[in-house]
Amino acid sequence: MNTSDIFNFLKPKNELENQGVAADNQPCIPNELWVKCPVCKNPVLSADLNENLKVCPKCSYHFRIGARQRIEITVDEGSFEEFDADMTSVNIIDFPDYSRKLKNAKLNSGENESVITGLARIGGCQTVLAVMNSQFMMGSMGTVTGEKITKAFEYATDHSLPVIVFTVSGGARMQEGILSLMQMAKTSGAVKRHSDAGLLYITVLTDPTTGGVTASFAMEGDIILSEPKALIAFAGPRVIEQTIRQKLPKDFQSAEFLLEKGFVDRVVPRNEMRDILTDLLVLHGSVPEISEQTEEEEKAEEVEESERI
Repeated sequence: MNTSDIFNFLKPKNELENQGVAADNQPCIPNELWVKCPVCKNPVLSADLNENLKVCPKCSYHFRIGARQRIEITVDEGSFEEFDADMTSVNIIDFPDYSRKLKNAKLNSGENESVITGLARIGGCQTVLAVMNSQFMMGSMGTVTGEKITKAFEYATDHSLPVIVFTVSGGARMQEGILSLMQMAKTSGAVKRHSDAGLLYITVLTDPTTGGVTASFAMEGDIILSEPKALIAFAGPRVIEQTIRQKLPKDFQSAEFLLEKGFVDRVVPRNEMRDILTDLLVLHGSVPEISEQTEEEEKAEEVEESERI
């Protein structure tokens, strides 16, 4: 052993050293603190993005959000009462690997199915709400999805309530075969009965809304709204180009393109959606409910006013 090695002491490792410093001595930001916008390519602080309802503050790109967050930013606080929370899909036709995919979808999303339905108030107006969830197999429509949406419409029809549906979907769920396609007719029948009763149905199309969902209840609303730049389609553009052997227009199948062609009534930014839905509900006859807390606050204000006088 070389005697000089005895005096070559190794510096103790310190895990805090070099943390937050890149290899070129430039400061780096931990991945969980920022998100790169896929459109403008600019980094956005996660805190700023969440505060802005998951909309890029630089280019207004609307990031996809989960169904629970959608409900939270749309309905009056504490007003949502969920329907059929325990309903869940099973591998009806023994499709290979479907059971594992269902299990993973439930773990990843924290939900039992690709849609959440319930009763809620928006701006004080009572309505039946259905919100599809991109985090559960990209919002694909299986038999349970169709059943939950159908039951939501039936409840609304029986109780003379409007319906608002937020759609996001890759289409019918192929792992359930023809049974998933039958949900198109099933949900459309429920929409028709609701319409025959003279009740309001509003759809809000979000990115992406495609396939069998687009071909059924998503495009059957009395009023059809959409978030900016949402992809709205039945078949993909590549399939269409190969079929008709023509080049498609720019921004084909975007919300703005469909607005221009009359398929969408209005493109509404996320931060304006709640107010627009409230206005539409009131315009079509819904009467905002005044909460007990509001009444108590009004009485307290009257007492304070009388004491001042």
